Amino acid sequence: MTRADDQAAGVPAGPATAAGRAGQWDRDQLGDRVFTLPNALSVLRLLGVPLFLWLLLGPEADGWAVLVLMVAGFTDWADGKLARGLGQASRLGALLDPAADRLYIVATLVAFALREVVPLWVVLALLGREVVLGVTLLALRRRGWPPLQVHYLGKAATFLLLYAFPLLLLADGEGALASAARPVAYALTVWGGALYVLAGAFYVVQAVGLLRGERRGGARR
Repeated sequence: MTRADDQAAGVPAGPATAAGRAGQWDRDQLGDRVFTLPNALSVLRLLGVPLFLWLLLGPEADGWAVLVLMVAGFTDWADGKLARGLGQASRLGALLDPAADRLYIVATLVAFALREVVPLWVVLALLGREVVLGVTLLALRRRGWPPLQVHYLGKAATFLLLYAFPLLLLADGEGALASAARPVAYALTVWGGALYVLAGAFYVVQAVGLLRGERRGGARR
């Protein structure tokens, strides 16, 4: 039957069809180009992760680490703008962009926990979100569903956290600059962390809805 026939008969669509209606099919419609400027920026951001960790945990060169984070934040904004502006959106870019964001957040949280820059419970809450989301995505993949589209709340949370982290490094020092950065850093961390966990909850709710709908459809058939 066609999708219209399925809808008329009250039969839920399969993963590919439902994903298309939910906005997930767009990723499969993207091009297969690899060598694009947005992808190059995403790769550059990925390569900065080990450098960032070494700067934080090796020589503890916080100033250079802040610079790496600032460049990462800028490229995170720029690659999306360029992909849309130049018509260079690709499947690879759709995978690299959120992967780089998550790697920076996880790497930063691990480094901050080791250096006691932020309380341990903050680190555990945000890392716990990543673990739950990872299990959810594995469950979706096993049932044939594509990865969920990046939610605007998740992008907003990532934006706030990537700007909160360098300020937290500045706030960890002493002097007038640290005192000025501290309230802003804490505010961005609280808002970014809350939105990050909330976005993760939305992903889980969406995934559970898709899987339950699939089970109901199988029972009807």
